[in-house]
Amino acid sequence: MNMRRVDGGFGLKNTWQLIKKGNTSSAIAALGNTGLAIIKAFAASISGSGTMFASAMHSVADAVNQGFVFIGSVLAERKPTRKFPTGFGRVINLVCMVAVIVVTIMAYETILKGFKLLKHPEESTNFWLNFIVLMIAVIIDGSILIKAMKEIMKETQSTAKGLGLFPAAFKNAGRAAPPTRLVFYEDIVATLGALFALIAIIVANFFGFLVLDGIATILIGCLMVFVAFKVGYDNMVGLIGVAAPKDVEDKISEMILRDPDVRDINRLRILQEGRNYHVEAYIELKKGMSLADAGSTKLRINTLLLNDPNISDVTLGILEDDGVKIWKPTEELMK
Repeated sequence: MNMRRVDGGFGLKNTWQLIKKGNTSSAIAALGNTGLAIIKAFAASISGSGTMFASAMHSVADAVNQGFVFIGSVLAERKPTRKFPTGFGRVINLVCMVAVIVVTIMAYETILKGFKLLKHPEESTNFWLNFIVLMIAVIIDGSILIKAMKEIMKETQSTAKGLGLFPAAFKNAGRAAPPTRLVFYEDIVATLGALFALIAIIVANFFGFLVLDGIATILIGCLMVFVAFKVGYDNMVGLIGVAAPKDVEDKISEMILRDPDVRDINRLRILQEGRNYHVEAYIELKKGMSLADAGSTKLRINTLLLNDPNISDVTLGILEDDGVKIWKPTEELMK
């Protein structure tokens, strides 16, 4: 039996429902970085600061990326159709790959600008304008980063708070939705980049060390390259198809084995697609069940699994219990 949620089409009501399901972190980040890109570009044009230019380029890249990613996250929420029976979960991976290309181009331009400043250092003006703009950038990017970390905790059902939020977000980022991961990594770079730029203009203004402007610009560009590589790799894996994390497998197997008629799991495969999971399993039911009772049990388990918002479709096969215990935790299988 194969069960999946059915798409309701592209009506106005359904479209609005999809938008509401879109990735919140990417939407907030797109709006925040658009505002930052405008004020940074204004400050860079007035002061001539290379690090401010680099920071503005990064904000432009972030705004474009996260805008595209939000649109992709909305499209990815569409349920399977007859034409696309496995759903649209991988649309977000494709969109994130486009975002990677944008980040890479911006990183190249930023690094190039940094080397030009190393060869021909330029003294920037309007120190207080740059200082205020970069302080605003640190606050806004830091706030977006905290929001992304909380979103990771929510999506992975983790409970870390306070000082434990950052290491927990790093640990669980791989299990979060692709757009949330993108926002998380990009805003780490954005916050660090704003701090680098802030340090650079302070040192250049008070100590006359103009070369630091070019060094900070190159560092920001290198951080952007890191984000492009990390996000590109994660989404390439997502496009190929990757097995669900062990804790997800344990959770789903526990849900199946909790049914009173289930005696064992003969085979279980869970494919992760975006933040959605495709479940395929053969389950062994207690001996002597009639065909009607076995069908009812299978339907009951299908319904239970599909009640999880992260499970998009379930394919179940049933077997009679052979008395041999097959399903074991991953740790036992690895011994």
